[in-house]
Parts: sequence; structure tokens; C-alpha cells
Amino acid sequence: MKQKSRLEKDSLGTVEVPGTALWGAQTQRSIENFSVGQELIPLNLIYSITLIKKAAAIANYNLGIIPKDKKELIIFSCEEILNGYHDNQFPLKVWQTGSGTQTNMNVNEVISNIACLKSNSKLGDQKPLHPNDDVNKSQSTNDTFPAAIQISVVSDINKKLIPSIEKLSKAFEEKMYKWDKIIKIGRTHFQDAVPISLGQEISAWAKQIEDAKKSIKSNLNELYFLPIGGTAVGNGINCPKNFNHEVSKIIANETKLPFIESKNNFALMASHDRLANLMSSLKILACSLFKISNDIKILSSGPRSGIYELIIPSNEPGSSIMPGKVNPTQCEALSMICAQVMGFECAVSIANSSGTLQMNEYKPLIGFNLINTVNLLNEAINNFRLKLVEGMEPNYKNIKSNLENSLMLITALVPEIGYEKSAEIAKYAFKESISLKEANLKLGFLSEEKFNQLIRTENMI
Repeated sequence: MKQKSRLEKDSLGTVEVPGTALWGAQTQRSIENFSVGQELIPLNLIYSITLIKKAAAIANYNLGIIPKDKKELIIFSCEEILNGYHDNQFPLKVWQTGSGTQTNMNVNEVISNIACLKSNSKLGDQKPLHPNDDVNKSQSTNDTFPAAIQISVVSDINKKLIPSIEKLSKAFEEKMYKWDKIIKIGRTHFQDAVPISLGQEISAWAKQIEDAKKSIKSNLNELYFLPIGGTAVGNGINCPKNFNHEVSKIIANETKLPFIESKNNFALMASHDRLANLMSSLKILACSLFKISNDIKILSSGPRSGIYELIIPSNEPGSSIMPGKVNPTQCEALSMICAQVMGFECAVSIANSSGTLQMNEYKPLIGFNLINTVNLLNEAINNFRLKLVEGMEPNYKNIKSNLENSLMLITALVPEIGYEKSAEIAKYAFKESISLKEANLKLGFLSEEKFNQLIRTENMI
């Protein structure tokens, strides 16, 4: 049966809204006017906007702007949303107005209608709370939406992504120390190079991840400054004195994170350089993960016609036609996610540079890409660690064979006999398919005793 509807009004007139929906006219207009794609505004962004509404109500009451009963109704409604009771009341797509106004009003309208239910008023009456005059008091979408992006991203990175990175770093470090004495051949240009220990090889991965984490944490510092109180263009019109300080302090207490009011709202609202900078550091993490996943893919190639120096877990059959095949699927999944993140970063860079005058009109895209990047990387890193890194083992037989067969061990002779003679030994050994020792003895450059003394792989690393 067709759901009954009700009439709600906004400044343009009346709109039919589903009878039981907690949203109102402006949300409904957005549903009808922006029905593009499947990407919804992320719920944690909704929660951050809701947190701002709660903090604003408390600040407005403390500053004598709203009465106690309205403050308590707003807090009650916000708590209902923050507890996840109304997740299905936020249906708006990312591809909407570039300021995010309709999402801000979606939250305002839902808060207003929860208050209607609480006070036994009809949905849509806008009493006892008006979406604009009460819930949105002292605010504009232009300052609340970017502040909400910052709160969402900073919270997710601190609570999810950083711990995931640290667990992956620890997993690599454990392998690094455990395998530090396993000597293998190094490779550059996809060709044999001088020896390296397996622990040293993995230490590069651990350091890459650790450096990326430090960069991300460093870039978070600028995002603790919230543009709350800037209202429409940064000058704080219709906003009481000290509102920004009060709201930022409440948000800091609620999140247990050091949020503080911005020193220049004009800058944070007109441009989102700090968010773009953070996105760049997330891209660097993606680049590191992409490289590491490719390295593992190469080192585990085989099992008989590849390098096969790492044995990776057999999580699932690798082929629908080739029996017994095991593929590096965790590496592939991580690589795809990293490629997606790199694309997200490109879009954020374009979006950030395309704002005009006092406002950037790409806020939903920037927020969506950042929040999705953090969540994708968090889940991908955890899966990669649990399903691959912790279970991979060295293939001692292939490592030993590849090391002993490498011609690049000849590099250790250069200080003794020079580059030219060393190259001659290597070329002769390759041409005749014999060992370096045999080639040296046939060419007569060094005694067997001296050769054995110099070609000691444990001294080369």
C-alpha cells in the first residue's frame, strides 16, 4: 500500500513528505532534486553534525540565547540520533549542493521532529523546535559542515586508522627481528643485486608504514581548529560572542580530542587546504601499502616458476579452471583499495582548489572521500595483516638457492681485484653456466682460499 504523506513547508512553499518520515520539506526537496548515484552522506558525518547541534544548544543556553526547555529537547533529540535510533532518516546523496546545506537541514529537521514526538506534537509542526530558528541557531551550514568533516575524520583516524597502522607495523617488526639472520639476494631493476637479510627487506616496509603514520598524525594537528562561529562567510554574523569557544570546548569534552576554536574562520571556510593536506598523507600511506603488496606478490610468485621466497597463506582456491592454484588475493584487494584512495585524493585536490571567494562548494565530496578513505584503509590494513602478513613464512630452500646462484656476489671482490676483473668473472660464469668460484679459478685472479674469504654473504649485509 502507498504510504500516507503529510504536507511540510519551507520558505519556498509546501512539500509532500512521507507520513512517518522524521525529515521535512528541505530534505524532501533534496531527495527529489538530487537522485544521482547510490552514495549517501556517511553516517559518521551525520553524527558529527548532530554533535555540533548538541554542543550549540548547550552553548546557546549558557549564553542566554535559548531557554532551558529547548536546550534539553535538542539534547534529547541529538542523543537519540547519536545512539543510532534514527539512522534511516538521513537519505540524502553526496551529490547535492556543494555547501552541504540540505544535509545540515536534514539533521535540523529530524531533531525538530523527534522533539515533536517527544512533546506529542504532530510531525512537521516545527513546534516546540523550529529547524532554523532553534536547532540551527548561531550556525550556518558553511561553518558546521566543514567542522563536522574535521570531527569525523579526526575521530576515525585516532580511533580506527592509527591503531590499525600500529598493529601492521608491529606485525612487520616481529618478522623483521625474527628473520634478520636469513640472508637472501637483493634485487634492483627486477635483476639480482647484492645480498640483504629478509629482516632488512621487511624493515623497509615497517619504516614506510611508520613514516606514513607520523605524517598523518602531524597533519591532524591543524584539524583540531574548528571554524564554528564563522556562520555564513566567516565574520560570525548572528552568532553571539564566545559561542565558538563554548562549542569547541563542549565538542572536545564529548570526543576526548583537543578541538579548539579557529583563529581565522575565513580561511577554514573558504578553503579546505588542511583537509586536502591530510588526504595527501593518506595517499602516501596508500602508496606505501601498494608498494608493499606488490613486493609480497613478487616475492611469493611461483610456486615453481617464480621467485617463491615467501610462502603466503592459502585462503581460497585461486582459479576456476586451474586446480591447486593459490593467488596473492589479499595483495590484489589491498592494491585496488590503494588505487581507489589515490583517485579520491586527486578528486579532493581538484575540489579544494575549486572553491570560490568565501566558500568552497565541494564540501560533500571532500567529506565523503576523506571518510571513505579512512574507513577503507582501516579495514584493508586489518584484513591484510590478519589474512596475509601474520601467516606468511620464508621459503628457506628457494632463498638459499637464489642466493648461491646469484652472480652479484661478485661485488664483494671489487675492493680486492677491481671492477673490470670482477665483471670478467661474472660474465664468464654466466656464459659457461658455472659458479663464480669456478670462473675465478679458471681465470686465475684469486686463490680458492682468498675467494672463499671474500665471498662471505654474512659480511655483505
